[in-house]
Amino acid sequence: MSIYTPITHSHDVLVLGAGGAGLRAAIAASEGIKGRELSVACLSKVPPTRSHTVAAQGGINAALGNRAADDWRWHMYDTVRGSDWLGDQDAIALMCERAPEAIVELEHMGMPFTRDANGLIYQRAYGGQKADFGQGPPAYRACAVADRTGHSLLHTLYAQAVRQNVEFFVEYMALDLLFDDEQHCCGVLAWQLSTGQLHAFRAHTVILATGGFGQAYASTTSSTICTGDGNAMCLRAGLPLQDMEFVQFHPTGLYGSGVLITEGARGEGAYLRNGLGERFMERYSPSSMELASRDVISRAMAREIIEGRGCGPNKDHLHLCLEHLGEEIISTKLPSIRDIAKTFARIDITRAPIPVLPTVHYTMGGIPCNAQSQALTVDAQGNEHIVPGLLAVGETSCTSVHGANRLGCNGLLELVVFGKLAGEQAALHAASSGSYKPLPASTIDQALARFDRLRNSRGGTRPNTIRKAMQNTMQQYAAIFRTQALLEQGRAELQTLWQTLTTDLRIADSSLLWNNDLLEALELDNLLHQSIASMASAHARTESRGAHFRDDFPERNDASWLKHSLAFMDDSAKPRIASRAVRLEAGMEAPSFAPEARHG
Repeated sequence: MSIYTPITHSHDVLVLGAGGAGLRAAIAASEGIKGRELSVACLSKVPPTRSHTVAAQGGINAALGNRAADDWRWHMYDTVRGSDWLGDQDAIALMCERAPEAIVELEHMGMPFTRDANGLIYQRAYGGQKADFGQGPPAYRACAVADRTGHSLLHTLYAQAVRQNVEFFVEYMALDLLFDDEQHCCGVLAWQLSTGQLHAFRAHTVILATGGFGQAYASTTSSTICTGDGNAMCLRAGLPLQDMEFVQFHPTGLYGSGVLITEGARGEGAYLRNGLGERFMERYSPSSMELASRDVISRAMAREIIEGRGCGPNKDHLHLCLEHLGEEIISTKLPSIRDIAKTFARIDITRAPIPVLPTVHYTMGGIPCNAQSQALTVDAQGNEHIVPGLLAVGETSCTSVHGANRLGCNGLLELVVFGKLAGEQAALHAASSGSYKPLPASTIDQALARFDRLRNSRGGTRPNTIRKAMQNTMQQYAAIFRTQALLEQGRAELQTLWQTLTTDLRIADSSLLWNNDLLEALELDNLLHQSIASMASAHARTESRGAHFRDDFPERNDASWLKHSLAFMDDSAKPRIASRAVRLEAGMEAPSFAPEARHG
């Protein structure tokens, strides 16, 4: 469009997102190929050290065996089982086998892991993980930096990225992916918030690391920047999103605010009580108790509240008890939790329990990828195809190592293992590429037209009004317990909100310089795309598996639903649901695990 003249940039590798996944990918890509120095750019809409990875608390899984015997194959079994057999076992095997090496690499980068009395990296227990293929005692597998592991990881990786001369473009909002006539991803259009200038970045390879879409919900541990921008860009490009119905509720969000209370607290010995003073997990998972998988605990907590056994005057929350742990453990292993409880709830956790409630924490769905982090699509005949030039890592991807339910501390592990792998893949491709592909004017014009349409919306409804309605709809109709009636009502309400967004949106500020009004509208557009895809996918999956629980279909149905769901979306936001097979064979001489009953 003639009123906009984007500045063009050229880089070998372009990374969108500067959280743990994006930074690890950028580092690996910048290390590049011997004999050739690669140009690596990293775009972020916030300063890198404010990325959401900073909020991760408990640790990174790896079968180091520092505290008790462990094996990466046990880790793999726990991950497959935790995924409720929807995880792709080749990707899971790769992640678990490479986990110890990844921890050593982080240690050599300077990450200050907490140490035990012997000077080894400290490891704590986490939910859903046991020794000896689920038959032994709890596995001590989570490598921790007290309860600030994500903060430490992010700062460590950012320092290394700067050291590797990664070029950062900070406070840029990515608008849309750019594809050439052969459907090769060749760049992205972005808006620089501080100057108002638009930029067209072209690259041999684009790596999406833009995080999840937790902000689609009213109560979430996700920061306000978690709007799943990369996911929505793929939907607009005609690519599918995978397993969008699987949204993880963390059992222990701080009541009233949703601030995360790490699972590491339960790993250190904290336990849950209801309003009657009972350790109610005895009824739901007597063998694992508070170290059952997150989906199991969240449903148990919701059931206790529904049946009237909650805490407080309204019986609408439960208690996490840490008083018995003592000052030393709390001060050395859980200092951030002590500070969070004091700041947000005015509670001294050495004397009183923390009021908690399940809250949205992680979105398992995202861009479908193979074990090499290459984005995938499926044609009308059901044939899979790699999307040339496009990789995805972290919460924006669906590799799928988490399947229907992510185990705690596998999230940070996924970032570093597949971030490194994606960067290496991108470097190899760049080294073998010739001249840059031209950016097609038609693709740029289409992206500019959407940007201009939102910028000049002069209807009657403000972005925040629509966003709050969307969040409440998702919270009410796509929560822990779901039914066909609830999901149909939710789908109808989201379609009404889509019509409001496209016909009655009001942007009061038409400037391009630090226009938060327009930024909120762009993020809302992205979130609403994903909310519609998530609700439609949940409606289609008529079974219960992992984090997706249907009261009207309470059993897992492997005969019909041992498959990934795919959501495509047209310009009118009408989703089309398809599917692709789960990869049940690990290969690489790794074990494979056939589906079995899963409890706790």
